[in-house]
Amino acid sequence: MNITINEDIKALIFDVDGTLADSMPVHLESWKEVGEKHGFYYTREDLERYAGMSGQEIVGVISDKFALQLDPDRIVEEKEAAFLKNLDQVKPIHPVVRLLEDYRGRLPVAAGTGGFRRVATQILDSIGVLDKIDTLVAADDVKKHKPHPDTFLKCAEVLGIAPQHCMVFEDAELGFQAARNAGMHVVDVRPWYNGKH
Repeated sequence: MNITINEDIKALIFDVDGTLADSMPVHLESWKEVGEKHGFYYTREDLERYAGMSGQEIVGVISDKFALQLDPDRIVEEKEAAFLKNLDQVKPIHPVVRLLEDYRGRLPVAAGTGGFRRVATQILDSIGVLDKIDTLVAADDVKKHKPHPDTFLKCAEVLGIAPQHCMVFEDAELGFQAARNAGMHVVDVRPWYNGKH
């Protein structure tokens, strides 16, 4: 993994799911489990397309797609419960975690996620990096989620670093857009782990 972090970069911001944590397969199985109960199906393509959106936003899309009247809060609660039940299956994405650890103490580090704080905190803790980040900005902390820049801009604000001096590490299209919309440098981490999701 070769990446140059030049002296213009004053802070690093990491997405969580699919970037620091190999959690996407568990998310997919959780959505499938909830879908079987509520009359919708959820594919790997859906997972990739909606990565970065909040759970409630995803449920809204599903409701429209399948002409269902789903309660977003209830569906998200059930999906989170299904995910946390299998949290032990979530592993760190080692090349990305190593980079975070290499720069810890040299540059401020944030995590910015479309997931909720309660779940993101448990993911970060389970892969051993919760105590290595300076701040976490989750879906609870902003009104507009990826592809809007708010998540990453909030990270920069909390760290006290101008957006143009931040480098974002992401694995999803909505996240790339959010980083670009924030005026930040962005790195696609997927080649670092050979596209394995």
